[in-house]
Amino acid sequence: MEKLKDFSQIVAQAARGELVFPTSVNAALRLQLALADPECEMDEVIRKVLGEPLLAARTVALANAAVFNRGGMPVTSVRAAVQRIGYRNLYTMAAAMVVRQFGARLHDPRLRAQADQLWRHTAHVAALAHVIGRRLSETDPDTALFAGIVHEAGGFYLLSRADEMPGLLDDPAGWMGAAQEIISREMMKKLCIPEPVSQAIVSLRGATLMPPPRGLRDTLLIAKRLAPIASPFAPEQDNPSLAGFIDDNALLDQILLESAAEAASMSAALLV
Repeated sequence: MEKLKDFSQIVAQAARGELVFPTSVNAALRLQLALADPECEMDEVIRKVLGEPLLAARTVALANAAVFNRGGMPVTSVRAAVQRIGYRNLYTMAAAMVVRQFGARLHDPRLRAQADQLWRHTAHVAALAHVIGRRLSETDPDTALFAGIVHEAGGFYLLSRADEMPGLLDDPAGWMGAAQEIISREMMKKLCIPEPVSQAIVSLRGATLMPPPRGLRDTLLIAKRLAPIASPFAPEQDNPSLAGFIDDNALLDQILLESAAEAASMSAALLV
């Protein structure tokens, strides 16, 4: 009964737009807001990045990660890093830092392990979505990468609240469904996620794949099925078939190979 009361309180807060964010995400949120402003100038973006050492370090690290450094030439300054990855991918990095921070301050070892598994799942889904968008579904790869990074934001938020409310997530099935959708929608708003991305993420719950793959939602669904690490909150899947989506084994092998390298480098670059 107490667990149900706690969960109801979290859902009610989310429905009112009163999500509880750790203070450590403020710098990344400020950067996101600046990048969302079409009149924001490069020098202002660089000042905000340099104003937070962690942001500066992660920006340079991400620019040197395999996903953005295909030529193998390292950059050593924030300005060069921002110019390489661009505003859209800098926005993705800021969102990733926000998501990761929810799991970075957990005290419960079991919850920390779940947060680590959720992040590794997220990194693989983002990398897979990036490659699938480019090679298969004709979806903008950068948008797919961003959507993959933030698609489990609601799960990270619930993990952070479970640290304050022991036993909250002992039965994951108890917080699936409409309640999870409310929390996910409000997280999308709080993180200033563009509506097309937000809609694709929210519509993942209960969605089924029908060939041929179309748009961002299908890109994410395929990426989640191919991810070698499952979400700790996802129902078990017995090697679901992707027949009709990726019938070319050589293409599938290439997608898996490219995405594995991207996931490893991206995860290391964004680890906080």
